[in-house]
Amino acid sequence: MAEASVTLGGKASSLSSSAVCAVATALSQVRIDSTALDRLSSSNSSKKATTATTTSSSSNCSITVPDFLTLEESRAFLLVLLNSLIISNASSRIPLVLAETLNSNPSTFRFDDADLVTEDELTCSTLLGISAILDHHSAALSAFADVAAAFSCEALKADVAAFNLMDSGDGHNSKEEVGVAADVRVLLNGSKSVGKEKVRSVARVPKVHGSVREHAKAVHSRMRVELNSGVKSAIGSEEAVCTVLLPLAAALRELGECSLARVKSNLEGIGGDDLKLGVGEIFGKECPVGDGLSSGFNKAVNLFLGKEYGKFAHEVFVLSGLVWKVVAWEVVAAVAVLEAAELNEVIKGAKENGENLKVEENSKAEKKKKKVVLGKGTSSILALFKERLQSRGKLALGTWVADFLSFLDLAKPEFNEFLLKVKDVVESNESRRLPKIPKGTRDFAKEQMTIRKKAFSIIEEVFERHGATALDTPVFELRETLMGKYGEDSKLIYDLADQGGELLSLRYDLTVPFARFVAMNGLTSFKRYQIAKVYRRDNPSKGRYREFYQCDFDIAGTPPEKMGPDFEVVRILTELLDELNIGEYEIKLNHRKLLDGMMQICGVPPEKFRTICSSIDKLDKQSFQQIKKEMVEEKGLTAETADRIETFVKEKGSPLALLSKFIQEGSDFSKHEGASEALKELEILFIALEKSKRIDKVVFDLSLARGLDYYTGVIFEAVFKGGTQVGSIAAGGRYDNLIGMFGSKTVPAVGVSLGIERVFAIMEQQQKDQNQLARPTKTEVLVSVLGNDLTLAAELAGELWDAGVKAEFLVHKRRTKHFEYAKESRIPWMVLVYEQEVKEEGVVQLKDLEANIDIKTPRTGFVEELRKRLYP
Repeated sequence: MAEASVTLGGKASSLSSSAVCAVATALSQVRIDSTALDRLSSSNSSKKATTATTTSSSSNCSITVPDFLTLEESRAFLLVLLNSLIISNASSRIPLVLAETLNSNPSTFRFDDADLVTEDELTCSTLLGISAILDHHSAALSAFADVAAAFSCEALKADVAAFNLMDSGDGHNSKEEVGVAADVRVLLNGSKSVGKEKVRSVARVPKVHGSVREHAKAVHSRMRVELNSGVKSAIGSEEAVCTVLLPLAAALRELGECSLARVKSNLEGIGGDDLKLGVGEIFGKECPVGDGLSSGFNKAVNLFLGKEYGKFAHEVFVLSGLVWKVVAWEVVAAVAVLEAAELNEVIKGAKENGENLKVEENSKAEKKKKKVVLGKGTSSILALFKERLQSRGKLALGTWVADFLSFLDLAKPEFNEFLLKVKDVVESNESRRLPKIPKGTRDFAKEQMTIRKKAFSIIEEVFERHGATALDTPVFELRETLMGKYGEDSKLIYDLADQGGELLSLRYDLTVPFARFVAMNGLTSFKRYQIAKVYRRDNPSKGRYREFYQCDFDIAGTPPEKMGPDFEVVRILTELLDELNIGEYEIKLNHRKLLDGMMQICGVPPEKFRTICSSIDKLDKQSFQQIKKEMVEEKGLTAETADRIETFVKEKGSPLALLSKFIQEGSDFSKHEGASEALKELEILFIALEKSKRIDKVVFDLSLARGLDYYTGVIFEAVFKGGTQVGSIAAGGRYDNLIGMFGSKTVPAVGVSLGIERVFAIMEQQQKDQNQLARPTKTEVLVSVLGNDLTLAAELAGELWDAGVKAEFLVHKRRTKHFEYAKESRIPWMVLVYEQEVKEEGVVQLKDLEANIDIKTPRTGFVEELRKRLYP
């Protein structure tokens, strides 16, 4: 079999962390590509062999290998330096000597007499070499730790609810945590060994292991760049490399401590005194303790703060080795728990034969032991372990543990093969292919649907209270209907593939389809509401989805009273938020004509009004300095103009007080025709809101800009002020020209849209905070037939349904099953039906679960009796 090699200097070759590890552990030779060799060996041009075989005694270069490096780290350091010299086209023999040295595999390194390698290059090569090993090790450790945790779940009979994490697409769950949970679920698929034990170190697995994955990937991304940019280019980036290593070190320490907690729990759970004592004694002598993990991490942190980056990376490498040992012990201890029956039998047999606690295959033990049903993944991996250990024949217990730990050594080629098999197990397991939903979408379980139905009912009641009628429109529209209505947000519209020659897009909101409907049907007045889903190709985050409901209320038509519809939609918004009982909120309000006047007063060119408004609209998320940079550098505004805008957008406060300030004679707004008109309209609106006792909910805010192009008058936005950070929860405004854009006559309109998904998030959080549990069904009665007679259940439940009673039925012999179901579903009443009792005595038993009262009643009159008690 040909020896593996790592090629450097080729046209398409690049150095990876796994290649560095392979050379560092002497599993691969170094090969310099012939084209690079031609450039490097001018003093020895005839030597084009790709692998040198001479020893380091022939070398001419002065390279000092740091004395704190291990042999593995030293080889990694030399390989990175070699690669860098090749990338930089070094014209000396140093690269050739380094290749010869690495391939001769000496146990120590010594070089003399050359001056072409600087101290900075040596320091940087040290850091990058160790970091490359850490990159490779942390990726392998991440996968191995998931396997160990899966075995511990079964050994500890742990509750595995923590692994039910799903990617909801809304940014609430870490992608890496979801990935860890999914992989552990795959390994445990079909397991009968997990249970209901609450184990904190198990519940923390997704977060702890997810953190290691996240930071290992950050290190990997950094190393892909640094390893192939050359050390000279990398000089100066040492701090950037160490900045990704530091959080990895913290994550590794946490992983080690969490794994160690499971090791100790596993050791306590080993059955059989001899086995427990034997494994425990070896553990006490050989396994790192928590203090070692903490002191190792603290030492690394101090070196980082002292900017001794090479030593810092070395200490992180040492820490990763300690964590690896702990995780390996977790596997050993968990397997000892799961295989205790077999191990104890062979230990017993060894004692009887006078042997030294031998562990070997024992067919009698196999027959006697109670069958442990492991997951599909863990059982496959356990078979790999047993195959390896049993190939060694009889082993003393101490040797069995040592051999097990030896197998779990990353430096061994067979362990890398094992990890590949683990990867195959995870990826080939059919449960891995469980369906999932797209990013930015959600499924809603029964408890969530209860909250949503309640909210929709309140919203519809408020809308109908104000005389609106319901409307529904297609979920997709012609693309031309939607384009040109949303300004810069038009890029978020979902376009559909060509369908029969029509260019279609999913609706972005409900306002444009409403305007299209009014124009298409020639309506001149229409008050409508619509509750439906809309779609935006946005980046999902907490409270931001790609598919979500909007609840819209719009009034189209010229009103007899100026600002009447504007007042009504703001009033409706306050009613909605009050009756949904979400807590404190405020409605920020402004006027589009006031914004345009502000732009003109500040000197913004008319063609940039809308794009500058889009920037101002981000002020609730970014500082003005960030917005100013965008306006000046990206949108071409002068710094002076941006500074003038700042003086206006800072204005925010009580509507009537601020209005009074703006309408004073001599103010900038009073001199501007459009702004003056806007202030008069706002005065009417604010007074109406004051008389309606709603002005206290409104804040006059000149920074509110609403980025949509179609707004022409009043604009407003509701913001939740409670603990749940969800941003804007509702918005709206006047759009007098939108309907006319569809080629019909102009019909003025104003509307409000409630961001119901964010409201749901608030309501769900409130329920969690108050320990409330939404009742998922409206079932009033459970007909419980204790036996097998479905026909009896059908007869009794049918009578209840015919009488309009909300009922369910359950047929089961075990009484506890009926009570468990009723309790879980929070059903207030039960009809307990004992088959013999009904036949012989003609009675059934009614049970009020809340009051714990039992009532026997004749079978013939049980419906009437129940109705009396349900609807007194």
